[in-house]
Amino acid sequence: MHTEPHHGEVRHTKPKHLAERFEGLLGAAMIVVVVLLAVGLIYGIMSGSGGTPSYLQ
Repeated sequence: MHTEPHHGEVRHTKPKHLAERFEGLLGAAMIVVVVLLAVGLIYGIMSGSGGTPSYLQ
């Protein structure tokens, strides 16, 4: 079986969908989101009044 393209033959590639384009970035994006949420949680705990809501003080 001959698998090489013939002379003059043009190979058309199917355009990728948006999800396929960013498939490689999905894992990194999830890590960034988790880190940002963790930093926000830590900042919220540290800047709060000892973690006690104002209605319980």
